[in-house]
Amino acid sequence: MAAAGAEGLKPVRVWDWPVRLIHWTLVLLIAFSWWSAENDHLGWHRLSGYTIIGLLTFRLYWGLAGSQTARFGAFVKGPGEVLTYARGLFGRRPADGVGHNALGGWSVLAMLTLLVAQVSLGLFAVDTDGLESGPFSAYVDFHTGRVAAHWHHVVFNLLLALIALHVAAIAFYAVVKRDNLVGPMLTGFRTLPASTPPVRFAPFWKLALGIVIAAGVAVVLSRGGRLL
Repeated sequence: MAAAGAEGLKPVRVWDWPVRLIHWTLVLLIAFSWWSAENDHLGWHRLSGYTIIGLLTFRLYWGLAGSQTARFGAFVKGPGEVLTYARGLFGRRPADGVGHNALGGWSVLAMLTLLVAQVSLGLFAVDTDGLESGPFSAYVDFHTGRVAAHWHHVVFNLLLALIALHVAAIAFYAVVKRDNLVGPMLTGFRTLPASTPPVRFAPFWKLALGIVIAAGVAVVLSRGGRLL
């Protein structure tokens, strides 16, 4: 992509800081969750999972009530638009639109779906000796808890495959389309045509409400659904 100072282009703020913070925090927490499970630090593993629950709750809320580029309606496209975008995928020209492209939008939705499944299964999971269990394991029998633990592991492997595909897509865009996707997710800005209208960002009160909702959901689920 041409430099910001080139004729007809300008830096446009496309990502708000909640989206960027959640993105990079999830990267760290997914890695930490794997490490803590592999090294039997299950107390830290649970804490990491509860934090992920809070982040996912906020991201789902933000996908409905947040800034323009964060909303699902802005980037989850129908089959026709996805097919049209895919046909021009190997073109050298980077996309001019703000936010996720038609394929990237479905990638985000798939990632969120797997993460929701992952943490949901973890809530019910039981280890082999029954000593380490999720906060909702008391509501299921031992066999069901072990099945949840098994699928908790399976979904994580699916999540790793999707992450690998995500990284490969970033590399493809950088090499083939000369489009840096990492930079905007760090800075919030992308160089776009000067005619690009400004992105509409959500007000602070929606952010504050989302934080309260996310924290409340994470706390209640960590307590096995108990308010107190």
